Amino acid sequence: MNITLASMSNQGTRESNQDQTGDIVGDRSACFVVCDGVAGFPGGDLAAELARNTIIEQFDGAEHLDAQQVRLYINNANRAIRQRQKKDRDYSRMGTTLVSLFIDRDYQLACWAHAGDSRLYLFRRGYLYYVTTDHSLLQQMKDAGHQTEGINSNLLYFALGMGDEERDASYSDIVPLEDGDAFLLCTDGFWHGVSPQQMQQSLHMVKTPEEWLTLMHQAIKNNEEQQGGDQDNYSALAVWIGSPQDTTLLHSLSEAAQFIPLRD
Repeated sequence: MNITLASMSNQGTRESNQDQTGDIVGDRSACFVVCDGVAGFPGGDLAAELARNTIIEQFDGAEHLDAQQVRLYINNANRAIRQRQKKDRDYSRMGTTLVSLFIDRDYQLACWAHAGDSRLYLFRRGYLYYVTTDHSLLQQMKDAGHQTEGINSNLLYFALGMGDEERDASYSDIVPLEDGDAFLLCTDGFWHGVSPQQMQQSLHMVKTPEEWLTLMHQAIKNNEEQQGGDQDNYSALAVWIGSPQDTTLLHSLSEAAQFIPLRD
């Protein structure tokens, strides 16, 4: 099964970039990780790096996908952060979001795990199919049917290194893949800047994952210019299974104008 990928990370207007991305494509399986250090406490960048490195270093691409092993990877990443918290008081409250994707290349299966508000999107046959659910106060309020106006979307109730030590990340079922599936793993700075509709429309206009990220990056820049304000770090990793470009189609010039300024 052919896998193509591309990644990007932008510091925005922040003093530092606490995002981390990583990937391994082995003969039998593949692993993709995006982490975003939690702002507000020292050590977010370290927590993100610890989580990414723990998963990537333990992953074995020569083995088939194992759901229990995936849980072990995530739990070990959380444990590595908590151990560092106990060793260094300056980092006692550090944490990181995580979104990770695991693929079995032989059996064409996938599963994913996430903590916090970094997201995974699956686009199947060119259309949005699955999304993760944020571990945020805003999402909890929405799920409970409450008004969310004025709620800070960055308030998390769980991320790696945060909250109850017994709490676990969220895990998907193992699902079959289709030729042409396109995954997007991204931090909140990315999905705040580009809507699911723009993600989908830009996918209809490209032939490579690099082009897809480039168009979405342009949409973020266009939206930032219109709205102004402070721009968070934003990172993303695009993973294509087979040939998603065979299902894409440029719908209209008006849609293209969101990404590429059209001249008279």
